[in-house]
Amino acid sequence: MAPVEAEKVTRGGQRPTGFTVRNVLFATDFSPISEAALPYATAICRRFGSTLHAAHILSDTTLLMATGGVDYVSMGTIFDSAQAEAREKLEQMSARCEGIPHRNHIGHGPVWSCLESVIEQDRIDLIVVGTHGRTGLGRLLLGSVAESILRRAPCPVLTVGPKVYGRAKLPMIPADRRDLAPPELELQQIVFATNFEHNAAVIAKAVVSLAESFESRLTLLHVIEDYTQLGGRPAPIEEAVGRLQDLVPKEAALQYAPETVVEFGRAAEQILRMASQREADLIVLGARPAAEVGTTHLPWSTAHHVIAGAPCPVLTLRS
Repeated sequence: MAPVEAEKVTRGGQRPTGFTVRNVLFATDFSPISEAALPYATAICRRFGSTLHAAHILSDTTLLMATGGVDYVSMGTIFDSAQAEAREKLEQMSARCEGIPHRNHIGHGPVWSCLESVIEQDRIDLIVVGTHGRTGLGRLLLGSVAESILRRAPCPVLTVGPKVYGRAKLPMIPADRRDLAPPELELQQIVFATNFEHNAAVIAKAVVSLAESFESRLTLLHVIEDYTQLGGRPAPIEEAVGRLQDLVPKEAALQYAPETVVEFGRAAEQILRMASQREADLIVLGARPAAEVGTTHLPWSTAHHVIAGAPCPVLTLRS
């Protein structure tokens, strides 16, 4: 695998905040779906004074598919051409990053290995990625790059799916329209869904810090999927409400009192319903690392379905 190439570097100011994001990685394949996530990456960097790392990875498989298949003798020429094109597109993207410290990265090799290198070397705090979120064959297909990032990333991941709309949808401002102000990230409503997974309290603390920073309204949601044994006993409901309330640190300085909600049914459906009902600007989910859940998609099915149908971006935090 060739080393990741670090390119143009610019510098800008810092904005102090209680929620720290110093380095943001925007992974792109230059598709419209991928580019739809760029306004969120730049808005986050403007908000937190972060450095933006835009990365595009060239893999031999992708190059061969794009050219219809060639012998490896020609791969050097094909790679040089693809690298030059990627560099040009990243430079064009840089025009939308005026005032933001940023670096462009071009990698060659397995996609995740190259991205992992950037994550480690540049101490990435947040990854932003767009995904088509299509469904098919009974399971959700997020795309191989988004799938790898969600399952393997050691840091939070912000995914922008295909159904984001309304206030939560940030527009792409053309690079030549300098008369238009860049979009700002506003999180008026945050929905945090939890199944009280491992380290739920740690995740909740980060969510509360984010809500404090944006002066957001916060809804803490737990979905009981197996409620056949509940009968008329309210104890499980009261217990869940109590656990949600306990997730909010006593020292929290939220602008609005947090709301705790317990729902019944399929988790993904109830999370999406709540996000729509609250006109959420962000859904936050906890997720276990891939090493702990094996190789199947099942433990990720709820997150995948939420991302595919979410009316707003979804932030996945490691539990």
